[in-house]
Amino acid sequence: MNTDEAKRVLETALLCAREPLTLHGMKKLFADVDGSGRPVGAGVGMDTIKILLEQLRQDWQGRGIEIVSLASGWRFQSRPEMKPYLDRIAPEKPPKYSRATLETLAIIAYRQPVTRGDIEEIRGVVVNSQTIKMLEDRGWIDVLGHREVPGRPALLGTTREFLDDLGLSALSQLPPLEQIGDIGQVRTIEALEAALQQFDDTSTVEVPINTNHDPAPVSDA
Repeated sequence: MNTDEAKRVLETALLCAREPLTLHGMKKLFADVDGSGRPVGAGVGMDTIKILLEQLRQDWQGRGIEIVSLASGWRFQSRPEMKPYLDRIAPEKPPKYSRATLETLAIIAYRQPVTRGDIEEIRGVVVNSQTIKMLEDRGWIDVLGHREVPGRPALLGTTREFLDDLGLSALSQLPPLEQIGDIGQVRTIEALEAALQQFDDTSTVEVPINTNHDPAPVSDA
């Protein structure tokens, strides 16, 4: 298989894939197998695939879609400037996010792994269980482990799907956050709200955390 043919195979696979393709997955495109399904020959190496991806990226420059590298792999996607035109054939009203949901998500993203207690200490209010459940159901956060303290509280962190939905390949690409302790006043909240257009907002009731050592407040969740 020559370079042009290999690039055409790779391009077709990326255009037709429903999910991002990993380098390992793309390598399977070029792996010949025998009658028993065992690999035959070296196929196409990872370095060659990376070169082909870069060539495809160059080929698609200046067009309405582009190849991007995300946390879970590579995919074609429309360029941001195409969104107003695509919305004309499939108009969608972007859902709104509650402030509590955005602040909780931002704290998890920037401080992970964190427990619910960590989030409550930063925000100063009891974390609504429904907020955590919504983020888990959406696939943006997951339990990464448990802190080795009494009660072994769950440690929460973001997922690859969260990065994919933001169009990022790593947490290091998140916008810089200057003051996580004063998260309500940083522009990161607005950045998350602009980027995450797939989430259904659900209003939550927040309970201030008691700092006077009186009986602990009870969340509405």
